[in-house]
Amino acid sequence: MITINFIAAHADPISVKGRIGQSLMEAAVAAGVDGIAADCGGMLTCATCHVMVAAPFVALLPPADGEERAMLAFTATPATPASRLSCQIMLNEALDGLTVELPASQY
Repeated sequence: MITINFIAAHADPISVKGRIGQSLMEAAVAAGVDGIAADCGGMLTCATCHVMVAAPFVALLPPADGEERAMLAFTATPATPASRLSCQIMLNEALDGLTVELPASQY
């Protein structure tokens, strides 16, 4: 298990545990993190699991592929260079302490 920190736009930060091999979205949904809607369940068709990854961790992630970049164009809160879809971030040991900011809205 690793620790993941979610910084919400309108709530207190929350730390949750995630399993190695699960997606960041799955860990957030399992922990009931408010602000990750995940309407499509991780099928890369909705962009409602948008997060902004903290600078130290961006370099530890593989770059977003074309499909993810295309979906990021449809986020309710404008995407930033640190934006990712949490369904596309697979948890691993190097991501222990991962910090992500939640957008003000997913809709």
